[in-house]
Amino acid sequence: MNDHHYTDEVLEKLKAMPKKAINPKARWLNKPKTAPSHRQRNIQATGEDKAFFVIYQRQSLFDHNDFSCGIAYRPASANPITLARYNGPSHRHGDIAYRAHIHQTTEQAILAGRKPESRAAETDRYETLEGAMACLLDDFNVAGIESQHDEQKLL
Repeated sequence: MNDHHYTDEVLEKLKAMPKKAINPKARWLNKPKTAPSHRQRNIQATGEDKAFFVIYQRQSLFDHNDFSCGIAYRPASANPITLARYNGPSHRHGDIAYRAHIHQTTEQAILAGRKPESRAAETDRYETLEGAMACLLDDFNVAGIESQHDEQKLL
């Protein structure tokens, strides 16, 4: 549980705040180390007023559609909070059936005692982890790390 009240206004300021990756070449590690099921890397970023963020990328070793990247705010005087997760189409989420979707933290979810980023919306902005990461970097104003957007499909 977070010991800080995150209003939608505060969440939007955290999202818009310019951020800079400080370890953009973070290494990929297999998780767990014994019988690994996925690989992951964590990238640290800083923002205004010594704000600290962690961006992660996670990819299944067995299913290319099973991926996620996300960003968490890690304040010095409160518990960390995930601001968003960009998931691949490997699973159902409510009415979203096997489609890429983005989870966003909302004040309403926090006040209701649900997982802060429980709200999700289907998206066609990406199909791969690389594309999801590019969207996250754009949406959360992160510089200092490169990621390529997926090419748009022709109908």
